[in-house]
Amino acid sequence: MPAQRLPLALGVLGFALGGFFDGILLHQVLQWHHFLSLVGGEALRDIRVQILWDGLFHVAVYAIALLGLFLLWRARSGLGETPGMRLLGWALLGFGIWQLVDVVGFHWIVGIHRIRVDVPNPLAWDIGWLAVTGLPPLLAGAWLLRRGDAGPPGRGGLRVAAMLALAVIGAAPVAALPPTDATTALVLFRPGIGLEGAAEAVAAADGRIVWADASGELVAVDLGEAGSAWALYRRGAMLVGTGLPVANCLGWSRI
Repeated sequence: MPAQRLPLALGVLGFALGGFFDGILLHQVLQWHHFLSLVGGEALRDIRVQILWDGLFHVAVYAIALLGLFLLWRARSGLGETPGMRLLGWALLGFGIWQLVDVVGFHWIVGIHRIRVDVPNPLAWDIGWLAVTGLPPLLAGAWLLRRGDAGPPGRGGLRVAAMLALAVIGAAPVAALPPTDATTALVLFRPGIGLEGAAEAVAAADGRIVWADASGELVAVDLGEAGSAWALYRRGAMLVGTGLPVANCLGWSRI
């Protein structure tokens, strides 16, 4: 029955929204951690690798969002049979479950990052994050599911499903946007190109280097009005922080 598939579809959409919320707020806007902030090893401590993995995290969230939209489409004929509050309850449970999986799984069990890695008491920040963003949606979702049968089926379910689908579709491009006040683009070049090779590539793209790390392979470039990000890709750039999904965190990184 299509209606029986809706809990999974809405739960996956809520889970994806939790991932977008995490990535946009914590990785990009606040920059409290990278996905691999606490992973040891010199190679993985390189800021270029850290930023790349932030971008790959977002790609994984995009894949989860697409899965949720696909499941919702498959179950769309059951929307008219399901009260809208039940749909919203399942989505809130998915959002809260994301926070639990992230904190308990990635923070405490795997230990690859914390909510904040630059504070003396990261556990307090983890618990506070769960209390603010994890527990409320879980409680609200459970409450709505208990009361959801009281609402009549009909167009309410269609409206809620459309709202959640639009929220996921809207969150994806927001996660890929560079800062609105950005005047430069961070560019990650392939290993071995060096500063001289990066400078030649930037000049060929009508850009200007305004900052470079010690390797010369992560540079901040002023592309101006005539500069071309695609020209940088053709000349050895691996990521240009101007809006591609895997490069979104690169665009927000402070220098």
